[in-house]
Amino acid sequence: DTKTAFDDQLSAVTKASMRYGDGEFNLALLTDGLKAERQQGITIDVAYRYFATEHRSFVFADTPGHAEYTRNMVTGASVSDVAIVLIDARNGLLQQTRRHLFIASLLGVSEIILAVNKMDLVDWDESAFDRTVKEAQEYVNALPAPVSLVAVPLSALHGDNVVERSRNAPWYDGPSLLELLDHIEVEVDAYSEVGTRLAVQWVITVPNESRQLAGRLTGGALARGDEVVVLPSGNRSKVAYINRLGTAVELAEPGDSIAVRLEHEIDVGRGDVIVPAGAIVPEPTTLVTADVCWMIDRPLTHGSRWFLKHLTKTVKATVAAVDYSMHIDTLENDDVDDLGLNDLGRVRIELSEPIVADGYHDHRDTGRFVLIDEATFETAAAGMIVS
Repeated sequence: DTKTAFDDQLSAVTKASMRYGDGEFNLALLTDGLKAERQQGITIDVAYRYFATEHRSFVFADTPGHAEYTRNMVTGASVSDVAIVLIDARNGLLQQTRRHLFIASLLGVSEIILAVNKMDLVDWDESAFDRTVKEAQEYVNALPAPVSLVAVPLSALHGDNVVERSRNAPWYDGPSLLELLDHIEVEVDAYSEVGTRLAVQWVITVPNESRQLAGRLTGGALARGDEVVVLPSGNRSKVAYINRLGTAVELAEPGDSIAVRLEHEIDVGRGDVIVPAGAIVPEPTTLVTADVCWMIDRPLTHGSRWFLKHLTKTVKATVAAVDYSMHIDTLENDDVDDLGLNDLGRVRIELSEPIVADGYHDHRDTGRFVLIDEATFETAAAGMIVS
């Protein structure tokens, strides 16, 4: 309906619908591209699609609903500003719906659109819609992090209330799904209060010149002449030069990949973090408390050892404690000795070297990490730092 699906994509969906479906044109196959997804009729991996309107450009991450693919839900939510949670109007809230709402809240997605689909199969019954929304709102109100919830009744099969408002629901006077996406408020610079962070990814050596420190800027701007502190060492200097895309600039904005030269030759390496002097900066720490999503069959246990990758730094890590596992349905915490595949829980981790971290809900980039298996280098967990 937004005229952003290409003809060859739609042609491929038509062929796939004939092969894997009942012959009807199945738009789900536009994002469910894996053979296993099409054979089973479910979403497994995260698929990214791109579209735009007159107001905004969008990156759409289609994530699975089934519990065994929780890690893929976490992957999609970790980079999202808004979550669209899709519900079958006939069934109301299922366990996987609660899981989606919980993970969105846990990953800092505070804007959620409840898309109550298949309203045509309940004859556009207003009471069915209201029951679903009420149940979802009660669950969201009990979540630990604040979430804004807005609901829209729709029928994706016929496009009712997807792009254009539908006449089939005269009792609904709200916007369509796309209108909601176009005008929903998102924080462009959500971490400005936390302050500027430049994690050093690479040290560039230029003959006959001072070294340049390259990395991606987050949280705030950085200008030539700013006084800065290098963490964890605490050494101070001033920004003498900023290079962006091969050009000298006076000011770098959040999201810019830059290289900076400092006035003083101080010890700076990969994994260090440059922050403005005088700002409230995090204390380098060797102990973190974090919420984790466990992604592999080998359980997370007390005393187990891993690599922890945070920003551009990788350190050895030991699990000091498994505090609890999070129960999605009841929102209660269960005392456990370990976390298994797709479990969500809170742990304490001791590190061999200090890292410079913020709380995840204060700053996504500096508040997240991954745990890596020491033997296989498999990604074992996604972590969100609490303290």
